[in-house]
Amino acid sequence: MTKNRDKEAASHQLIQDAVPLVLSYPKVPLTVDCVIFGFEENKLKVLLIKSDLKIFENKLSLLGDFVRDNEELDAAAYRILRERTGMTNVFLDQVRVFGKPNRHPGGRVVTIAYCSLLNIQHHSLNIHDHELDWYNYTTIKDFAFDHREIMEYCHDWLQKRIQEHPLGFNLLPDKFSLRELQNLYEAILGVKLDRRNFRKKFASMDLLIDINEMEQDVSHRPGKLYKFNFEKYEKNKRKWVGIDF
Repeated sequence: MTKNRDKEAASHQLIQDAVPLVLSYPKVPLTVDCVIFGFEENKLKVLLIKSDLKIFENKLSLLGDFVRDNEELDAAAYRILRERTGMTNVFLDQVRVFGKPNRHPGGRVVTIAYCSLLNIQHHSLNIHDHELDWYNYTTIKDFAFDHREIMEYCHDWLQKRIQEHPLGFNLLPDKFSLRELQNLYEAILGVKLDRRNFRKKFASMDLLIDINEMEQDVSHRPGKLYKFNFEKYEKNKRKWVGIDF
C-alpha cells in the first residue's frame, strides 16, 4: 500500500510540475487542409469551396478547418472532408506542414496538408455549401490564404507519386485503351507525351492484359482494350522502379 501511495504522490507531483510548463507554451492554432484532386473528361480537377471570410470574398479555398484539442491529425482530416463533402470512402495522404507566420490574416496558424486523387465519377458530393465544386486545375485563379502554394506543392507531390506507383489505374475504367491511359498521365503531369515512347514503356513493364476487345462507339479509330494486372503488380511491386517519362 505504501508503494502505491508513493507512486500516486510521485505522479501527482509530475502533473503539478508540468502545469506551469504547459501554460507557458505558445498558443498556435493548428488546422488541416485537404487537397482533393479528381480526374474527369481527361482533365485534372480540384475540389474547392468559396471562402466564408469577408477578406477573401469570392475567392476559392481548400477544404479545411481547425483540429480539435482531443483529435488526432488523420482523424481531423477525415472529419473535415466528411463534414464538407459528405464523402467517407476517400484515402488521404499526409503531405506537408505549412507554417509561414503571415499565412493567415488572423495571426499565426500552422496547417497540415492532406492529399488524395480520385475518380470523380465514383465519388458523389453530398454537400454543396459555399459553391463546393470541382474546378479545372489549369484555370483556377483567385485563392484565399496561401492555398495556391499548398495546392501546387501537392500537385508536384502527386506527379512524383503517379510515376513511382501505378495509382493512376484506379482512375480508369476496368477496361481501358492506351489512349485513355496516356490522357490520364498527360493530365496529371501537365505535359504532352510521345505516343510511341509512352506505349513502349508500358509494354516493357508487362503489367497490361490484352483482353482481345476493341473500343466501341468512339469518334476516333477504335483501339485495343486492356486491364491492369494488379495481382502481378502486388507480387512484384518490390521490383517496381517507377515510370520515367
